[in-house]
Amino acid sequence: MDFFNNHKKLFGAALALFVGLTILVAIIPAKKIEKNNQPLPGDEPLSKVEMLGKRSYIANGCVACHTQQVRNVDMDKIFGNRPNIPADYAKSTRMDVWRNTATLMGTERTGPDLSDIGNRQPSEAWNLLHLYQPRAVVAQSVMPAYKWLFVEKEELEEGDVEVKVPDEHRKGVKGKIVATEEALNLVAYLQSLKIVPLPTGKEPPAFLYKKEEREALRDGILDKASKGADGEGLYVQFCQVCHQSNGEGLAGAFPPLVGSDIVLNKKNLELYVDIIMNGYDARPEWAAMTAVGTANNLSAEEVAAIINHERTSWGNDGEEVTTEEIEDILEIIEGKMGS
Repeated sequence: MDFFNNHKKLFGAALALFVGLTILVAIIPAKKIEKNNQPLPGDEPLSKVEMLGKRSYIANGCVACHTQQVRNVDMDKIFGNRPNIPADYAKSTRMDVWRNTATLMGTERTGPDLSDIGNRQPSEAWNLLHLYQPRAVVAQSVMPAYKWLFVEKEELEEGDVEVKVPDEHRKGVKGKIVATEEALNLVAYLQSLKIVPLPTGKEPPAFLYKKEEREALRDGILDKASKGADGEGLYVQFCQVCHQSNGEGLAGAFPPLVGSDIVLNKKNLELYVDIIMNGYDARPEWAAMTAVGTANNLSAEEVAAIINHERTSWGNDGEEVTTEEIEDILEIIEGKMGS
């Protein structure tokens, strides 16, 4: 009974039990998980700027609407090229001495998953415009506009990053819209979110519960998969977010493809392919285009399918190209880059 009457022994025993259980139940399993799930080769730790962007992501409550977890169900395939595995989160470190690791996996998908947004949308110009006014690029978006991350200036100063905003979203703005350091940090963090390929020879987890594919479409037409690369699908995946579903782009931000000289001029095909593969930033009136083709390892067949879709849609009447033509041009472009 002396033990129960001695508060030092009683509280000491309770403390020892608590510490022991914490080590057994929490710390030892965490160390084992940490040892068994190292970051994948090529998965770079966040830079200082990206870490600041992560803090801004947390501070602005982005995790309330966006997840960072591609599940192994077929409906998640649009968010990444494979389901996430524990190693994808192994590089997460403490935010600071007071705050624990934040993986930001989230629970809601009011907005799309961001696990691979750095690959899906690598354009800094698009991301900045999306932060400034989401409905400028996605008309149905319910995301709030983060205009406090931007300032208005009469003249640009050295190092300023101007945001190209369509006229209908510039009401009351007379000067130039410039991204603040916090906005640039946040975009840097978003662009760092990429699903790293597994090491050679490692099979990624499968996407489950696939919907049964129809053997044929209406009127007996075979599905698009049997016809090779789907130009319309590739356009929706990689191009539509900037150039829009109607190919008319966004005035003051992204150029139209309807009636475009670059799209329709077959003599300029090398420039057209080079823009798709390596991006373009030669027109001050438009935002820069990123290297969509290179970033997503588009094949000659896929590039040809995108070009043919753009040349024959929205009233465009350009000549279609062949995969062989694109293969020859890709060799020329690669030769120029290597020289």
